[in-house]
Amino acid sequence: MKKLPIGRPSLRPYLPHKERPAAHREGLIAHFLGTSSVLLSDGQTSVLSDGFVTRPGMLRVSMGKIAPNRALVRAAIERLRVDNLAAVVCAHSHYDHALDAPVWSLETGAELVGSESTANIGRGLGVPESSLRVVGDGDTATYGNFTLTFLDSVHSPDDHYPGTVDHPLVPPARTGAWKTGTSYSLLVTHPNGRILLQASANYRPGALRGLHADVVYLGIGTLGKQPAEFLHAYWDEVVVTTGAKRVILVHWDDFFLGLDRPLRAMPYLLDDLDTTMSRLLPLARRDGVDVALPVSWQPSAPLAGLT
Repeated sequence: MKKLPIGRPSLRPYLPHKERPAAHREGLIAHFLGTSSVLLSDGQTSVLSDGFVTRPGMLRVSMGKIAPNRALVRAAIERLRVDNLAAVVCAHSHYDHALDAPVWSLETGAELVGSESTANIGRGLGVPESSLRVVGDGDTATYGNFTLTFLDSVHSPDDHYPGTVDHPLVPPARTGAWKTGTSYSLLVTHPNGRILLQASANYRPGALRGLHADVVYLGIGTLGKQPAEFLHAYWDEVVVTTGAKRVILVHWDDFFLGLDRPLRAMPYLLDDLDTTMSRLLPLARRDGVDVALPVSWQPSAPLAGLT
């Protein structure tokens, strides 16, 4: 049996891939909030994936009950100066995606968008039916100049909380109450370009065929525990198939740690970022794809420099 290294990977070897801050606050601007939470804004309209900022610690997640921290959501809204949020979209309904999403909806009036499981999580916190939108495979929703297309996908291997949330979920509750529901690939189309959010490191063969994306926010959680062949197939199905020229890596950070400190990689016990990067970077060089490691809270321009 392979002996696991102690501790966690250092981010130092990957500093050359650190995403640069936006030179200007014009065009399409993104803010990364850890895991697969990304706020996209064009100055008139904003859309948010997940919005997970509570990030309860490992002990509470494992042995206790969890609930969203409304004060942390409000602080994030103020820090990011969010005043035009139209939609908060859940990639699936696990707690690290859907715990805080209803609070963003309640605080800003944004629609809460996702599966019926996500809607039941919203209902448990009192989100009105008029602010809930349930979407299926191939459905689209338009907010300002953003058009969102939802494509059924699959959760990464070894899903700990499979199933659906069939009744309003009232927190605090055990972590396992936030079941997967439907997993989505989310294509964001905007006059400035096309962005694919692939939160979970898995794919449905052929599901993205015929779709184009300039940039992919690529979930890499648990890839370090999967065979190399799986990562190669995932890259080909999501990045090569869509023709993306930039990949921004998400869902690699230790989400048991708060966002009041710099992001750190998951411990080796849970994932192996070094193994993931040793396999992923050669594929990116082969295909001429720029790879970026995002920085929490920092404004970035994901489409900048792409033709």
